[in-house]
Amino acid sequence: MIDRRLFLARSAACAVALSPLRAVAADKIAPDDKSVLVVVDVQNCFLPGGSLAVKDGEQVVPVINRLSKAFPNVVLTQDWHTQNHVSFASSHPGKKPFEVVKLPYGDQVLWPDHCVQGTDGAALSKDLDVSKAQLVIRKGFRNDVDSYSALLEADKKTNTGLAGYLKERGISKLFVTGLATDFCVAWTAIDARMAGFDVFVVDDACRGIDAQGSLMKAWDAMSKAGVKKINSGDIAA
Repeated sequence: MIDRRLFLARSAACAVALSPLRAVAADKIAPDDKSVLVVVDVQNCFLPGGSLAVKDGEQVVPVINRLSKAFPNVVLTQDWHTQNHVSFASSHPGKKPFEVVKLPYGDQVLWPDHCVQGTDGAALSKDLDVSKAQLVIRKGFRNDVDSYSALLEADKKTNTGLAGYLKERGISKLFVTGLATDFCVAWTAIDARMAGFDVFVVDDACRGIDAQGSLMKAWDAMSKAGVKKINSGDIAA
């Protein structure tokens, strides 16, 4: 016959022993069918040697590759500009990269030529594991408007179609990674929040340009929009 007191004592001891493990597990975010890993612009132009290289940009690749294994849904974005794109300084005589001009949709930072359609610079990093990617959203292909966000062009009117795609599939949580934190990642995250998604930016899976304090401003804007800042270690990968 089972001694009830001994049984209860052993059960309590087991509960105490297991509780730290459960607490650790509870602290982790487990991606589910409603979750998507969004990999923003991990392209050669933004990596070392590229025309618009982000410092340490290549370091996001192994982190993203590891995370992608834990997600049932993965979406990639790809800057995809025309040769004489309006965002290029070379398209504005007398202007230099990183100057700001007024365009019909607002202020536009002028960039070095980058991610021109069909060029090696526009290609995704050869080291990026794209095997689980279900969709590649190309943005910035309209000659007269730039596009940082994966959801909206810079005019804040023209949709890329990503929000509709995700909602139709029942996906509600976005985990955003890639390049660069203070531009395409931040704009994607904020627009996703405005579209009603829960949004997490995985800090160590991103790198920023940080031009004149742009990185701090971007994080402040993301925080105010309700974007959550996490690290890859917060995800059960």
